[in-house]
Amino acid sequence: MDVFRTRARPLRPVAALVCAAALLAGCSLAGPAAVRDGTRDGTERGAEAGVGAGRPVGRSSANELEADYQRVIEDVLPSVVQIQARSDLGSGVVYDGKGHIVTNAHVVGSERTFKVTTAGSEATLTARLVHSYPEQDLAVLKLDKVPDGVRAASFGDSSKVAVGRIVLAMGSPLGLSSSVTQGIVSATGRTVSESSGGGGTGATIPNMVQTSAAINPGNSGGALVDLDGQVVGIPTLAATDPDLGGSAAPGIGFAIPASMVKTVADQIIEKGHVTDSGRAALGITGRTVVDGSYRSAGVAVVKVAQGGAADKAGIRAGDVITRIGSTDITTITSLTEALASRKPGDRTKVAYTRGGASRTAEVTLGEQ
Repeated sequence: MDVFRTRARPLRPVAALVCAAALLAGCSLAGPAAVRDGTRDGTERGAEAGVGAGRPVGRSSANELEADYQRVIEDVLPSVVQIQARSDLGSGVVYDGKGHIVTNAHVVGSERTFKVTTAGSEATLTARLVHSYPEQDLAVLKLDKVPDGVRAASFGDSSKVAVGRIVLAMGSPLGLSSSVTQGIVSATGRTVSESSGGGGTGATIPNMVQTSAAINPGNSGGALVDLDGQVVGIPTLAATDPDLGGSAAPGIGFAIPASMVKTVADQIIEKGHVTDSGRAALGITGRTVVDGSYRSAGVAVVKVAQGGAADKAGIRAGDVITRIGSTDITTITSLTEALASRKPGDRTKVAYTRGGASRTAEVTLGEQ
């Protein structure tokens, strides 16, 4: 599984010097004017433009693609907002006509009230937190007053997102509001883990969309959009490269799929919290244990939830879980990742040790 422990963090307000650095890094400054020619590097539009694979893109095809970019930006950018929580900045997407905004849980942190700026307006709006769901790194805010010109984005079907599809990332990277970057869907179905330090939620999120579109601090909570103008994901994480001192790895970003965003947001708006997470759980509290060589060797069960999946299967506090299905479990993170690929109600075998003896239990997974 792919595990990345850094996120596109909210950013404190930036000075002109930081803005200059952002420009050197290739960040866009604003809206349609920032996206001049999406085919300058030979990007092809494929079958939609009638261009054969491997052949250069003609000027007419380039003009069509550029027009597509500008049309999508014009349609979707008014739905993307900048969110300020005290001294931190992030992005959000207008979810409906009632002023609900969806963003990342790590953008809102522990705050309850926010300042919101829309594209094309310097006016500052106010919003309040409806609910934050750190387990999926999503949150919903609501504008205190919905101004004219703010419209809801259209969220697409994540199951139809294919590798190679052109996408645009919209948000406020490095505090530069209404910025747009472009790339493709690099992969789907990634399971990614956030760090739990520095404001991260520590969430393990399944089925994420990997993209080459630049995702920088401040992009979190914004929109990943296809050329049909559909939001296909919420940019959330950027991979880090240990060889670069933990800095972001260029061209490897991740977005929470639109289908999961809709599932969580609809529940929060209707009921004020998430009632059906769709996330599998064992119903335990655990911690990583090490062997005699100080290597991670499993997850010790600290507490078992009464009536939960583990309790019903006979797993007790003190047991050490070493495998779920065919996946070896060595750390609490690997356990979370193994569960992320499953659904409540799934049956699976759980291998564990008790008093040094190996055991196996058939477990029907519960819900987180």
